[in-house]
Amino acid sequence: MAFEGLADRLQNTIQRIKGKGKVTEQDVKEMTREVRLALLEADVNFKVVKDFVARVKERAIGQEVMESLTPGQQVIKVVKEELTALMGGEQSKIAVADRPPTIIMMVGLQGAGKTTTTGKLANLLRKKYNRNPMLVAADVYRPAAINQLETLGKQLSMPVFSLGTDRDPVDIANQAIEKAKADHNDYVIIDTAGRLHVDGDLMQELKQIKTDVAPDEIFLVVDAMTGQDAVNVAESFNEQLELTGVILTKLDGDTRGGAALSIKAVTEKPIKFAGMGEKLDELEVFHPERMASRILGMGDVLSLIEKAQDNIDEKRAKELEEKMRSASFTFDDFLEQMSQVRNMGPLEDLLGMLPGANKMKGLKNVQFDEKQISHVEAIIQSMTKKERQDPSVMNASRKKRIAKGSGRTVSEVNRLLKQFDEMKKMMKQMTNMQKGKKGKKGKGFNFPFM
Repeated sequence: MAFEGLADRLQNTIQRIKGKGKVTEQDVKEMTREVRLALLEADVNFKVVKDFVARVKERAIGQEVMESLTPGQQVIKVVKEELTALMGGEQSKIAVADRPPTIIMMVGLQGAGKTTTTGKLANLLRKKYNRNPMLVAADVYRPAAINQLETLGKQLSMPVFSLGTDRDPVDIANQAIEKAKADHNDYVIIDTAGRLHVDGDLMQELKQIKTDVAPDEIFLVVDAMTGQDAVNVAESFNEQLELTGVILTKLDGDTRGGAALSIKAVTEKPIKFAGMGEKLDELEVFHPERMASRILGMGDVLSLIEKAQDNIDEKRAKELEEKMRSASFTFDDFLEQMSQVRNMGPLEDLLGMLPGANKMKGLKNVQFDEKQISHVEAIIQSMTKKERQDPSVMNASRKKRIAKGSGRTVSEVNRLLKQFDEMKKMMKQMTNMQKGKKGKKGKGFNFPFM
């Protein structure tokens, strides 16, 4: 999980002040000292930390806190607001040209994930904004980059413009834009060349492309795991190209968070997107306020709802709910529901979006084994249609066959059958409760997560 170390430190620090009916100046000093150490350990820029702590301290010992009825809560509110401001304040939206196509230049060093992120951004534009993008292979120095982009284009069923490795990148970009106009592509995303480090030749080429095509956005792709190095790279690119935004990759990894918390303050350029995994659909719009909530353990329910809306068929979800209410829910339905939930992302990440989940008893250090879900799927898929529809037909020989077919044990098959039966009984009890409540008060029972 992103920011895990920082999140733990900050949450433990603010927890000690949360319930206080009176907050003294000494309390604030102790809290800000811990906050400063937490941020420095997360590899946040020293000057950024100094300014951040000074703002929090000034506000935390001001009238809005000291004269509040709940000063502890007000201190947390101050920390959250300043953390949100540090990462950019409001979500920064992607540009839309007055006359299509909107042109985006993707820049960055080798190894940051620029080419993959180009594909991810195109996929996001199509899925979330209903756009029709074209990818442009302008990295003529690495044949592998062109091949990779073409492969991504095939996976996404999306056009990729390429003229090979012996053409000038500026010509490639110009011809791609003309092609996009002819084919009515409303976004052109140019994957430019990278280097192992910033050098004059690279910047000169990028400046020429910028001058010729006048891009609406210039996105710098940086690896969040590189910490302060990412901030230094961002400063260099911004001085030469005047960036419009930053895309952080590998924010799902074991990153301390220093880049995400420093880049906006140092470069004054917003983080617009964040890579949260390796799959092509794991690029998210960056919301500073939501990320601040996650870091402070307040959850991110809005993002969770958006994931559900993007990945779960509402009509089918209602049908499954009715089946559960009427106790006609089958293993086929269960399999479908599991598939929809898995499409939303790793269970550990989904849990992290629930407010206070990190404090729930037994869940703080739980490790979700995605393999267990695959084992359950394998068992269900080894059942016949009749067995999925009516598990009561199960006998010893059927269970042995299912265990052998799924590569699991008979005891695992028995455990799944027992859990499924208990779930159906629970749903039946809930339905009876609902009927009882309707008879008495006219209000139904609300099923969680439905």
